[in-house]
Amino acid sequence: MFVTPAFAQDAAAAPGGAAVFAQFLPIILIFVIFYFLLIRPQQKKMKDHRAMVEALRRGDEVVTSGGIVGKVSKVQDDGKVEVEIAEGVKVKVIKHTITQVLSKTEPATN
Repeated sequence: MFVTPAFAQDAAAAPGGAAVFAQFLPIILIFVIFYFLLIRPQQKKMKDHRAMVEALRRGDEVVTSGGIVGKVSKVQDDGKVEVEIAEGVKVKVIKHTITQVLSKTEPATN
């Protein structure tokens, strides 16, 4: 009378280890697909952008995220770059806002 049907169930009726794994398999597959299609390519893109920004030199022609095209006139240590956008017009931009390098200068040889 006081025993509910949940307590009265047989232990053998509970799902086994293989059935529990089969229930989690689709979730595991979704995470694997997300990793290879979304996370991994984004990490590669971030790594390539970081390498491009660190390789900036004086004389490189760059495009900022705002669409400004100019030539790097000075690379500063504090994460800023001075870009000349017109004759005698220089602006300071944050290094990481540079989205593309249009033309690279050759490294100076000694």
